[in-house]
Amino acid sequence: MKLLVGYFLILYRSLRQYKEKAYLIMRAMTSSLPPSATDTAERNLRDTLTHAIEHRAPHAALIVYDTRTELNRVLTEAYRRVVPDAQFIDFDSVEPAAILAIFERMQAGDLVVLVQSSSFRMDAYRIRIELFKRGLKVIEHVHLSRMPGEQGLHYIDALAYDPSYYRGVGHALKARIDSAQQGVVDSGDGARLVFASPFESAKLNIGDYSGMTNVGGQFPLGEVFTEAQDLEAVSGRARIFVFGDTKFLVNRPQTPITIIVEKGRVVGAENSTPEFDNMLSIIREHEGEVWLRELGFGMNRAFSRDCMVDDIGTYERMCGIHLSLGAKHGVYTKPQLKRKDARFHIDVFAVTEGVYLDDQRVYQGGAWQIA
Repeated sequence: MKLLVGYFLILYRSLRQYKEKAYLIMRAMTSSLPPSATDTAERNLRDTLTHAIEHRAPHAALIVYDTRTELNRVLTEAYRRVVPDAQFIDFDSVEPAAILAIFERMQAGDLVVLVQSSSFRMDAYRIRIELFKRGLKVIEHVHLSRMPGEQGLHYIDALAYDPSYYRGVGHALKARIDSAQQGVVDSGDGARLVFASPFESAKLNIGDYSGMTNVGGQFPLGEVFTEAQDLEAVSGRARIFVFGDTKFLVNRPQTPITIIVEKGRVVGAENSTPEFDNMLSIIREHEGEVWLRELGFGMNRAFSRDCMVDDIGTYERMCGIHLSLGAKHGVYTKPQLKRKDARFHIDVFAVTEGVYLDDQRVYQGGAWQIA
């Protein structure tokens, strides 16, 4: 009898191992991402944890992930290689309360990574904000389901971290923005958007957290942003080749849309589309007019006009200029705009032939020309 039981146990284990291997083989056969994607992700995440986040012993790491997309699985495997001693939790396999309990036990300086096909929900718990309050370092990968197939490779490439580029160019851009008395965005075909005003103190998202309270945020990195001190000093035209739609996805019209700006407000749009007109109408319905606020200097060289992903929050790092339409901005305040009435911050991306700060051209040929 014991021999018979032992035989069935061996058979059961063999069948289970066979099923697991078959599952892995089938996943590999249906994969749209090559095996090298995990190697690239490992290299990029290792650089990020080493040089940007500066995670090291004795601090602990917690990786909360889901496996709903291929990109999720690739990133999770890369993290297993980079931080093998971390605790890994499948968000879909445990109750949120159990994850919150682990957060509570973590110490300031520990690392939490969130690998999310959409965005993890834990009742009213605002994950990143609450983790920052505890002094934890945070890396968020969000809305990965919006970037299927080849877009996953673009996303992985965008995780590359070159400290000399991001910190050198990023700080140089900030210094130039903060000292400039005016600026111009040249969108080609005669479209020039003029900022006849000094700028607000520029903010950095370049993986340099020295002097900052919080370490980490949403990845990929790569942005310096500001806005005009005097919003009404912004006027001219800009050719928009991408804008964020009502589902937070990239909308790319066949022909760039030219927005017309007067005294900081969008007053017209040429070569527009029904989707863009609808977005403007929604803003006007709730805010009365369409303000142009943020001037974003995207730095991530993995994204361009020709290399895109569908998630607008990720594509925002694209190497070039993006602007925001709507009265809402979480960083800068203006006396004429009340936070309680400001509802919209819609990212739009300008064809960027050149960017000028005072008389210096700082962007040309698809790259920042400053150091």
